[in-house]
Amino acid sequence: MSIRLGLLTTVARRPRLVHSQPPCIRHYSSVQPRSPRARIVYIGGIATLTATAYVQWHNKVERDNERLHREDKAYISGPWQVQVAAALPLKAISRLWGRFNNMTIPEPLRVPGFRLYSWLFGCNLDEMAEPDLRKYPNLAAFFYRPLKDGVRPIQQGLVSPADGTILHVGLVHERQIEQVKGLTYSLDALIGHDAESAQPSTLHPVTQDEFAEVNGIPYGLDDMIGTNAQQVESSVGKDATPAHLRGSNDPRFKTVASNTTLYYCVIYLAPGDYHRFHSPTDWVVEKRRHFAGELFSVSPYFVKLLADLFVLNERVVLLGRWRYGFFSMTPVGATNVGSIKINFDEALRTNEKEALAGGTYTEVSFQSAGPQLGGKLARKGEELGGFELGSTIVLCFEAPQDFQFSIESGQKIKVGETLGMIL
Repeated sequence: MSIRLGLLTTVARRPRLVHSQPPCIRHYSSVQPRSPRARIVYIGGIATLTATAYVQWHNKVERDNERLHREDKAYISGPWQVQVAAALPLKAISRLWGRFNNMTIPEPLRVPGFRLYSWLFGCNLDEMAEPDLRKYPNLAAFFYRPLKDGVRPIQQGLVSPADGTILHVGLVHERQIEQVKGLTYSLDALIGHDAESAQPSTLHPVTQDEFAEVNGIPYGLDDMIGTNAQQVESSVGKDATPAHLRGSNDPRFKTVASNTTLYYCVIYLAPGDYHRFHSPTDWVVEKRRHFAGELFSVSPYFVKLLADLFVLNERVVLLGRWRYGFFSMTPVGATNVGSIKINFDEALRTNEKEALAGGTYTEVSFQSAGPQLGGKLARKGEELGGFELGSTIVLCFEAPQDFQFSIESGQKIKVGETLGMIL
């Protein structure tokens, strides 16, 4: 009897051994999601990580391929400060700062707030056209404040387009502009590689007489700046025409004159400076190029750290000619200064979320603004536009070989003060 009970006990225990799982199976199943919802989340997470890794890899391959095929393109390289800045979403930060700038400030806070800002950054409140600080509803209006008439007299020669500090001046050597001592960047990359527009021109210069008379027909200056201009699509502004609507071969920018050379001047606008810029001479603006790019700081400190800074940043290039040939003026964007305004280009929008691909640009022509001269006439000292904080302006122009700068690097300068002249 006892033997039978033992056999029954053994048989009864066997199913437990059959249904029990080995230790390895139990360990594996313990990490799996127990519910269908958890399994879906688990699988979705793995799929998301995989897709993200693939996109990052694909973007890296595209950047590497683009680098191999674009020799003149600028790339971000530098010490750890540059790498940290490159990792930040500077364009998004600048857009956010722009919204903050346009927030209405309660009137009781305006006077103390603007006086504090002026004390911190050295603003001269005595020069303001509107001295009552309560009349400025927000920071944007204060940054973009106009000046009293007569506080910036226009001197002889080529004059400064803005208040600021001279970063660098000199000759363009082998189509390279010196950023700081020993560090250069490409003129073609700055204003556009396809441009014979970067070449000096042998077209007969725009003289003062031509501003008064074209083809033997007398014209007033008001007639020359576009009163007879055609109305074009609002998408490019009333004084601009899309570049593809006109011929791509522009005879104004072809051959190099033997008796002229290319010069450059770089001016930095600090946060406390007057933020509008003016025409440095009488010249004709024939086209505008808007380059998509980054918004790194353009402070003198950062200029020394990041090579090709002005080529990497978003910028607006105004191309044209003056009495000695080729002339260009390039306002460059910076951190918290995504908005660059050109008074005669209503359609220009900078630091847009849906921007162009890096290194590309759009171009419009101003030929319809002044048919007699082939562009928009900018008179010396005339306000052309401005920034919404501080930034940089790069002038590049053709002039006779006896042109000489009267300023030097590190010098403070104001609108209308002489940069240089023909000896």
